Amino acid sequence: MTRQDLLHKVELRKKEVGITLENLAKLSHNGVRTVHRFFAGEDVKLSTIEKITNTLGLDFAGNETLSLKELNSKRAKEKAIFLASRVQHTSALEMQGLNEEHLNKMIEKLEKTFLTGKYKDKLWIA
Repeated sequence: MTRQDLLHKVELRKKEVGITLENLAKLSHNGVRTVHRFFAGEDVKLSTIEKITNTLGLDFAGNETLSLKELNSKRAKEKAIFLASRVQHTSALEMQGLNEEHLNKMIEKLEKTFLTGKYKDKLWIA
């Protein structure tokens, strides 16, 4: 596989996911300039390639490791847990923390909202 083949596969997945370069940089824990260099075909570290491909549900060679549906579900769960933890943390400060059952219901509701609700276009915003 050539670098161009990998770039093509990664670019295609990036478009399928609907993520910006800036959000891809944040979610892959890379700098924005580094991600821009990767997509420009410039030399980057192997660890950079691995972080970018893993974030997009691809392996190092650009082959799919997670289907688009699985990838979106994974991202929705991560984002839902993050938001629920913020609510839980704030509530706990006021001595009104949610019990585990309510917390899990909140996470499920947030996941569904990110996958099918009015915030589905916000799924890949870091």
